[in-house]
Amino acid sequence: MTCLRIVNPHDNALAAVGVDAEDERIYRDLLRRPRAALHELAAHTGRTTVALRRALARLEALGLVSRMAGRPVRFLATRPDVAVSALISRREEGLAQARLAALAMLAETPRTENHSPEELVEVVQGRAAVVQRFTQLQQTATGEVLVLDRPPYAQDPSEQNVAEMERLARGLQVRGIYDASALEIPGKLRLAQESVAAGEQARVSPEVPMKLAIADRRIAILPLSTDESAHADSAVIVHSSTLLDALVALFEVLWRSALPLPARPLDAPSGGPAGLPDPELFALLAAGLKDEAVARQLGVSLRTVHRRVSEMMERLGARTRFQAGLLAARRGWWGEDGSGHG
Repeated sequence: MTCLRIVNPHDNALAAVGVDAEDERIYRDLLRRPRAALHELAAHTGRTTVALRRALARLEALGLVSRMAGRPVRFLATRPDVAVSALISRREEGLAQARLAALAMLAETPRTENHSPEELVEVVQGRAAVVQRFTQLQQTATGEVLVLDRPPYAQDPSEQNVAEMERLARGLQVRGIYDASALEIPGKLRLAQESVAAGEQARVSPEVPMKLAIADRRIAILPLSTDESAHADSAVIVHSSTLLDALVALFEVLWRSALPLPARPLDAPSGGPAGLPDPELFALLAAGLKDEAVARQLGVSLRTVHRRVSEMMERLGARTRFQAGLLAARRGWWGEDGSGHG
């Protein structure tokens, strides 16, 4: 799930369909003042009649307003649901044509048996460019995306990955392995559980060696630098090659050793089935999170965590937290598929 954002009236909400902020304000003003005369709009918006005529001409071309017959000159705003839906359809048609054009360009590209190294590996510089390529990777994936998730982040880690949630809703398969340190970030566990509830298969590991995303096993993106201060400022794009095969193999090895992260609805009660400890308690402890971080993520006291851990390990006959997590999974206390169900 992802929270709906309340649009501020001053935001340029129609920018995605080709309406600039100033023209949108005029359109909003016309919605509030149906059949307003040109001189009335000019007085209210502070624009000259010449500038206003130009803006209204642009809005008319987009189908957002229509000119009324008679004098003085008046304009009528088209209903937003009708006008914006038409603009969206027009934009979607344009995007579809661009996608077909890209395929045609690809067909025109000469193909060779032996690819040069620069064709297999790209270096992307700049935080904005890295974010853009990662988003592009998600949007173009058609089958499966594999992700290694660990700090630091190029985007705000407290905000949900809306692009991923949309692709999950459309049937894209996503498998993600979270580093334990990522789940110590306030709110990160909740976001991960929301992704699991939406269909992501998620696991948690005490140590994820790097950030990585692989789309359809044909292209990958990973940071170029291990220096945290420059971690998100550059990235390597790896195309189909033995190097990409090795990255896929690395993911699969880490996947087998990681523990499932159970989904938990936001309104779910504490405590697992038949009075057992919370399923996420197994995952967090086995992943190596400290008791203080576990208490913070689960919203319970440190004393409660200590008590639950002792009860869990005694009941399972486990010597370590990781062993307790594995034994709990084998007994069906939480699912291997990350669902939280045995």
